[in-house]
Amino acid sequence: MKSYLYAASLLLSNLSYAQAPVTGEAMLAKVNEQITNVTAEQLQQQIIDQPDTVIIDVRTQFEVNLLGTLGVYQNINIPRGWIEFDIAEAVPSLDTPIVVYCGTNVRSPMAAKTLMDMGYTKVSNYAGGYFEWQEMGLDVNVGTLDATSFLYQRAEKVVDGVYTAIGALAPSTYQNSGHNNNLSFIVADDAVVVFNGGGSYLLAKAMHEEIKQVTDLPVKHVIYENAQGHAVFGGSYWKEQGAEIIAHENTVEILHETEERMVDRAKRSLRDKFFGSYVVYPDRTFTDEYVVPVKGKQIVLKHFGHAHSPDDMQLWLPEDKLLISGDFAFNVRMLPVLEHTDMLAWQENWPQLVELDPLIIIPGHGGVTDLDTVTHYTMGYVNYMVDEVMAVLDDGGTLTDAYKIDQSAFRQWKTYRELALRNAAELYKIAEFEW
Repeated sequence: MKSYLYAASLLLSNLSYAQAPVTGEAMLAKVNEQITNVTAEQLQQQIIDQPDTVIIDVRTQFEVNLLGTLGVYQNINIPRGWIEFDIAEAVPSLDTPIVVYCGTNVRSPMAAKTLMDMGYTKVSNYAGGYFEWQEMGLDVNVGTLDATSFLYQRAEKVVDGVYTAIGALAPSTYQNSGHNNNLSFIVADDAVVVFNGGGSYLLAKAMHEEIKQVTDLPVKHVIYENAQGHAVFGGSYWKEQGAEIIAHENTVEILHETEERMVDRAKRSLRDKFFGSYVVYPDRTFTDEYVVPVKGKQIVLKHFGHAHSPDDMQLWLPEDKLLISGDFAFNVRMLPVLEHTDMLAWQENWPQLVELDPLIIIPGHGGVTDLDTVTHYTMGYVNYMVDEVMAVLDDGGTLTDAYKIDQSAFRQWKTYRELALRNAAELYKIAEFEW
């Protein structure tokens, strides 16, 4: 009996050895021989040469939310486990150029081979993966740049006494805590002036912590750049600190019209991060210009006129030739067309910004920059869309024709995916009745 059991166990052992599974490493090596791998440089060139390329991040949604993705328009997320089921809807044509990637080139080669097996003819794999792209300093989309703060990223010094915390170049989300615009502060001799209330009580509080790292002076004046949620909801915190809230006279009327909708939208987006937030109406309003009463720093609030909204204001520091433009000027990201946006007025009023000849501009969205850059990202788009919508109207076109306006030249701009079609439709509806 013992010899029988020994023989049986030996047979099973040999059988198991003969049928040992192929290792993942071996499969990966074999797959890499069958697919096309590209470098970061080749991928960047392909984006230029073949803008219809679809770039698929095959990591999980959790990884994407936590770590970010490649910062290019073409990027979409389909986790490796769902690639066979979701690819047809995302990429219906088998001849569409596709590049897949993951974090460290483990899952994406398998995904590339799967797509090839499914009949896709132009598939390649970015072998460097997300972490290489990030280490190379290339553009990424991330939920936050600082996980220790409600701020998307902490405030940085621009010139002596002037600091700004640049927001995410994306819509307001739970991940970025609603910090998708620029929050700035100016340190005078006797007080601090804050430009933009922030998108929530907690976000304003986080901004105050940044201020306390620089000075012990009190925040005496808070400026609402306009009546949008990310500019005003932090007013509930600043009012607790005893600050005077200043806004353009049109802001009050707009807040009365939009407050309920803004609050509902922010509650859905920010959830628990909206704690303590509500609309605080301004203590002081002005029409065209107002000098903030602080010592040692000339701070001039201006209203160039109707553009992105009827109440957008700007802050001018003549001694530094520095302009905080609010949403009158954008950098890197596509501007939104709102129901009260007036692009014809924007064109008419833009020369007021140019006449100031600022050396430094902190735009409403995007990094600190100069006049030429904001002109490109603001008036370059405004002028193009005005001409295109006018052409549609002159030809007797419909809303459907407005949707067809070619905006591909702007596809690499941030928020293109979210705003391009919506902008065309909104601008057409405005122009149809007002131009």
